[in-house]
Amino acid sequence: MSGMMFGFCMARTVAQIMRIVWAVHPTDIQVAIASQVFVAAGVVLLFVVNLIFAQRIVRSAHPHAGWHPIFHWLFIGLYVWIVMTLAMIITAVIQSFYTLNANTRRIDRAIQLYGQTAYTVVALLPILIVIGGLVIPRKTRLEKFGSGRWREKVSILILSSLLLCLGASFRAGVNFAGGTRTRDNSAGYQSKACFYIFNYVIEFIVIIAYVVVRVDKRFYVPNGSHGPGDYSKKGKNLKVETRGEGKLEQVISPEEEVFDDMATEEVAKQMSSREMKDEEKAMSSPDISTPASVIVTNGHAPEPTLSPPEKKMEGERGTVFNK
Repeated sequence: MSGMMFGFCMARTVAQIMRIVWAVHPTDIQVAIASQVFVAAGVVLLFVVNLIFAQRIVRSAHPHAGWHPIFHWLFIGLYVWIVMTLAMIITAVIQSFYTLNANTRRIDRAIQLYGQTAYTVVALLPILIVIGGLVIPRKTRLEKFGSGRWREKVSILILSSLLLCLGASFRAGVNFAGGTRTRDNSAGYQSKACFYIFNYVIEFIVIIAYVVVRVDKRFYVPNGSHGPGDYSKKGKNLKVETRGEGKLEQVISPEEEVFDDMATEEVAKQMSSREMKDEEKAMSSPDISTPASVIVTNGHAPEPTLSPPEKKMEGERGTVFNK
């Protein structure tokens, strides 16, 4: 995850460098192509990062469905589709600089419009996935992962996805509305201010927010996780036998089941405190076989009932005293 964010930052740095070089050499076609390619390719990494975060949230809320092979391969297919779309956009951008054929340029423009629309959908997908995971009722308790509250993880992902979706929607709308305008007849949404705000400023806000809230800790999952229960190993011990039914049931706090607003560390502390309280109750509770009080009948207390070993010891004591 950190490697992907580093790659995104490097891609954006190179894109800015190429735009500076393009401003110095405006007639250099190769520099112009490189600048356009890096502008289109950088944000894809943030889309993929948000999809990975959404997948982890779904696996936390619905472990069995989230770890199902179908769900896994759907995400693999989505990543392949994103890469193929990026390859199509890069090819269309390069080809549009080296051809004057009207039909070829029309096809290249159609491919670029398709790519911008597809990336708008990809930017929106994490929101839809997380909302779907929240709406569908859960059958098991949440598998806490990383640090911080689960509600904060959902809020961070939704807000960042909204910002990225805003930038992707603006780029798609500009290409649909003003793609055929000339430089002399450009619209206000084609200005440099809009270009930098809806591309670089939005992405800068998202990446700085990720650094401030420490998504590397909040969305951390154990290495080698490959099935339900791997995100929170302690969740496997939260089972108790139900009275009268002879089956195992998971102990779920009603408040936590409704709000799920507890950090992983708080859940562990609560579990340990509950275990200590249960042990104290077990030690302090009187034995059922031992009477708590002696009932007096006719002014005389009944003799205590002795177990067979106690009777044998009492008999031996009596024999010693008689001798």
